[in-house]
Amino acid sequence: QVHLVESGGGLVQAGGSLRLSCAASGRTFSNYAMGWFRQAPGKDRECVGAISASGGSTYYADSVKGRFTISRDTAKKMVYLQMNSLTPDDTAVYYCAAAKYGYWSSKAYEYEYWGQGTQVSVSS
Repeated sequence: QVHLVESGGGLVQAGGSLRLSCAASGRTFSNYAMGWFRQAPGKDRECVGAISASGGSTYYADSVKGRFTISRDTAKKMVYLQMNSLTPDDTAVYYCAAAKYGYWSSKAYEYEYWGQGTQVSVSS
């Protein structure tokens, strides 16, 4: 069993930055990839970033490439999503997820555990 808790969401003006954090507990953190997903009202859940178990490989959605950075701290069992140059299109609930495997994936069905989500709202 893995328990994930996100934090760091909030309201920010366009052009601003936020850093999301995800604290993991339970299963050996270093064995599995982690991902950040988001879901806006009326839209499908999408993967915005993912990182392999080793931290050596990452994925970013085209919509956030160059603006978002995913990282992990194995010792602290933490995953982060640094979000810069935010736009109103980034408004969504952001979820942290733990994958079934060590390699990253952008597919939600390959993630086994999910956090409760944190709201990010970007005003224009």
